[in-house]
Amino acid sequence: MTNNEQAHAIVHELEYNAERPHLMIPEYGRHLQKLINQATQIEDREERNKAARYIIKVMGSLNPHLRDVLDFQHKLWDQLFIMSNFELEVDSPYPIPTREVINLKPERLDYPQKNPKYRYYGNNIKYMIDVANSWEEGDLKSALVKVIANHMKKSYLSWNKDTVDDKAIFNHLFELSNGKIDLHNSSEELLNTSDLMRTNKKISNKNIPLNQKNLIQKKSKIQLQKSKPFKKQQ
Repeated sequence: MTNNEQAHAIVHELEYNAERPHLMIPEYGRHLQKLINQATQIEDREERNKAARYIIKVMGSLNPHLRDVLDFQHKLWDQLFIMSNFELEVDSPYPIPTREVINLKPERLDYPQKNPKYRYYGNNIKYMIDVANSWEEGDLKSALVKVIANHMKKSYLSWNKDTVDDKAIFNHLFELSNGKIDLHNSSEELLNTSDLMRTNKKISNKNIPLNQKNLIQKKSKIQLQKSKPFKKQQ
């Protein structure tokens, strides 16, 4: 056989990933998958147990940073059964998982609120209003309603920088509470708009990164120096 014929025969004997079986957990590699496949074909149960324990040690050595994690060995044994396609019959120190449990999907979570009418108030305001509606009339409920109204005014001012009338907040509160909270005829006064605007400005300044704050301060100093009148030296 010539060299060209030998090379042609070797190429035909090569294995390609497209022809190989699918890896259950690709992170462990092809060689570990072959070890697990060989362990499933061992007839003697004691030899299978020895092979399974050896494979668990190899899997643990591939993830040394997880040795101190709680239930790390339990996770390795579960992955061993998954990679064997649940065909490996050995004595596990942990409950053996089933295919149904592994493929079980969590229930779908619904959005708490799909289309809020006043988005600038947020969903938490609606929850607070519902809680206030469930309380009995008294001083605690009145205090909670006042807190809700002031927070609504603060949220409104963070969206609208100009000003807002307390009657507009009372109207929105009346609408969001389904007519159960009515402050139109009450003597309660909300916080001053200037105080709330000052609070919103402090909160917004806290969210600015430090490098941007320094840049803003430098620009303000430069503008202040330019605005000062030039004094002629005598």
